[in-house]
Amino acid sequence: MKKLLSLLALLLLFYIKGFCGRVDTLEIYSPKMHKEIPTVVIIPDNYYQLDVKYPVLYLLHGYSGNELNWITQVPKLKDYVDEFQMIVVCPDGGYDSWYFDSPMNDSVRYESFMTKVLIANIDSLYHTIPNRNHRAICGLSMGGHGAMYLALRHQDLYGAVVSISGGVDIRPFPDNWGIKKQLGDIKTHPENWEKNTVINLVDGLKNGDLKIALDIGVSDFFLQVNRDLHKKLLKMGIDHDYKERPGGHTWDYWRNAIAYEMLFFRKFFYPKW
Repeated sequence: MKKLLSLLALLLLFYIKGFCGRVDTLEIYSPKMHKEIPTVVIIPDNYYQLDVKYPVLYLLHGYSGNELNWITQVPKLKDYVDEFQMIVVCPDGGYDSWYFDSPMNDSVRYESFMTKVLIANIDSLYHTIPNRNHRAICGLSMGGHGAMYLALRHQDLYGAVVSISGGVDIRPFPDNWGIKKQLGDIKTHPENWEKNTVINLVDGLKNGDLKIALDIGVSDFFLQVNRDLHKKLLKMGIDHDYKERPGGHTWDYWRNAIAYEMLFFRKFFYPKW
């Protein structure tokens, strides 16, 4: 069944690519993980007609997902890319990597891939504006954690970040979604959990360091940890956008949310638009 769904997703992707010519599929080699990482790149329809450079949004999938999720589940991404004139990059972040360089698993080095390999490849292959003011990151669920995690740890690379339905504090979920495969059991390796959860990583943040938004449904199981992070940022005096809207941990919510968040990124990339 999984193979059939993957085949259908690929067929849909090829249909999209053939129909509008705006979706590229890449294989980018990770030296640390010794494998090719599939990556989808969505470019504006006028990319080859205009001699201009574009900002880039890195868009991360959730637990058990892959690089095809966003483009197959949200075909309107192609329209948003055209409307807001940006490149969107969707890498395969692994089934349950949480975008860590795992201290427990040498084969999981997604932080290194995302920050040292993927960006360099995209900037060399496409007409990008290669600086943090024109580079942002976003994700849903595991990818919401990943986006915040990477942006907070690499503020020289990303200037803006959005977490949609993100696991911004992983400690209340010690037995879920393969996290302990990457960090170890929370009882025996508590230090790994403490230093790799987003809500702790904001401790050194100063107001203005990052443009931040949190987007969460009121029926989502990550609602409380998002509220906790929101309150902490308020107490720290860190300006950020915070949205709670009806919905749960579903693609219906994420399709709706990304429409709002693409506007957030457009304002960041093009403040005078």
